Amino acid sequence: MIRRGGLALGLALAPAGALACALPPSIILTLPTGHYMAGAAGVVALTALWGGAARRLPAFRARLLLERAVFLPETLTSYLSFLALLGLLFLGFTGTRDPMHNLLTLVFWTGIWVALPLASLIFGNLWRALNPWTGPVRLTRRLIGRERGIGLARFGHWPAVAGLLGFLWFQLVSLSPDDPLVLAQVIGVYWLAVFVLAVLEGENWVQEGEFMTLYLGFLARIAPFWLEIDGPRARLYAGLPGTQILRLPPLAPSTVIFVTLALAGLTFDGLMETFFWMALIGENPLEFTGRSAVQGVNTLGLLAVWALTAGSILGVLALGRRLGRHTGPFWAGAGPAMLAFLAIAAGYHAAHYLVTLLTSGQYVLAAMNDPFFRGDALLGLEPFFVGFGFLTDQAAMTAIWNSQFALILGAHLLALLLALHLSARVGDTRAIAHLPMTALMVGYTVLGLWLLSSPRGV
Repeated sequence: MIRRGGLALGLALAPAGALACALPPSIILTLPTGHYMAGAAGVVALTALWGGAARRLPAFRARLLLERAVFLPETLTSYLSFLALLGLLFLGFTGTRDPMHNLLTLVFWTGIWVALPLASLIFGNLWRALNPWTGPVRLTRRLIGRERGIGLARFGHWPAVAGLLGFLWFQLVSLSPDDPLVLAQVIGVYWLAVFVLAVLEGENWVQEGEFMTLYLGFLARIAPFWLEIDGPRARLYAGLPGTQILRLPPLAPSTVIFVTLALAGLTFDGLMETFFWMALIGENPLEFTGRSAVQGVNTLGLLAVWALTAGSILGVLALGRRLGRHTGPFWAGAGPAMLAFLAIAAGYHAAHYLVTLLTSGQYVLAAMNDPFFRGDALLGLEPFFVGFGFLTDQAAMTAIWNSQFALILGAHLLALLLALHLSARVGDTRAIAHLPMTALMVGYTVLGLWLLSSPRGV
C-alpha cells in the first residue's frame, strides 16, 4: 500500500518510513506481522529475564584505534557549513516552490534530518563539525570582546525542549513544512535566535539549549565508532554500540523530558496517518480533507502522546524503584535509567526513515547535480530518472521491512542491556525491580512494529 511520507524528528517509538509532506511515497507491506510482533516481544522479554539472572553482562569497553593531530578545526568546518546554509536559504527564497526540486527542502528534510542522523549512528557526532553556529558565535564574541554569559545555563535543556516541541509541531502539524519559502523563513529566524542567545551566553550554550545539537549528539552516543577531540589532538575510539552512553552522567530532569518528547514525536508521526487515528478523529482515510482540517486535533494529539509517553516511562521507573525498595530522590535513579532510552530513540529514528532515505535520496542527488534545472551536471552524473521500481519488488521490500524490524528489535535489546548495566551502577540488583521496565519494552516493541505495518490514509 502506497502512502505519502510523513516526517518526524524526534527520538523514537514509531518505525514508519516517512518525511513531512515533502517526500515521495513509501510502501507499507501486508505481512503476517502478528508473528513478528509476538516473536520480538518474546525475545525482548527473555533477554530481560536472562540479563536479570546472569551474573555477567557484555562488557562495553572503549578501544583506542587512532590518535593524531586535528586535521580541520571545528571553527573552519562550522563556517563552511554556515556558508552552505546561506546558499540553501538563498535557494529557498528565490528558487522553485516545488519541494521535490528545491535543494533547501531536500537537503534539510532528507540530508540533515534523515541521512545525517543515520550516518551519526555509525560514525559518531558528525554534527559537531557541521554545526552552523560554532564558528560565527566564536568569532562574534571575540570581535565584541564578550566573555561572560547572561545566566541561560541555569535553565538546563529546557530551551531545547521548547525548540524540539516547536519543530515537531512545524513538521507534523503545520500546513506547509515542505514549502521552500516557508522553510527558509523558519530556518532563518531560528538560526538568528540561537545565534543571538549563544553570543550573549557563550558558544557552549548551543550544546545545551539548541535542540538539533542535543538530539544528534544523543543519537551519536550509539555509534560503534566515535571521535574525541582534546585540544589539538583527536582520538578515534571503537566499542560496542552504546558504550558512550555508559560514560554519560545521569540525565537531568530537563534532559529526561527532552528524551520523552523525542520519543513521542516519532510515535505520533507513525500514528497520525494510520486508519486507527483517522477513525479516532472522524476523518475518512480515503478522502482526507487536508492538514488544515485536522490541525487542532493533531496538535492535541501530539501533546497527548507526549504526556502518555512521559507518564508511562516515568511511572514504570517509579514502580521499579518501589519494587526495588529505593528510598533516595526519584531523579537520582530516573536519570541513569533514562540513558537506556537513548538506544530506543536511535533505533527508531533509523527504522522510521529507512525507506525515506532510499526514495527521496534520489531527488537530493538529482537536485544537487542540477540545482537550477539548466541541464548542469555539477556532480558529474548523467541525467537520470528518479525510480521507485524497487518498491514494487516483493523481495526488495521484504528485505527493507525485515531491516526495519531488526533495527527496532536490536534497539530494544540494546536498551535492556544498557538498563541492566545502569541499574547495577546504582546498586539496583533485585530482579523484580526490572519487571516494569521489561513490560514497557515489550509494549514498545509491539507498538513500533504495529505502527510500521499499519495501513495509511494519506
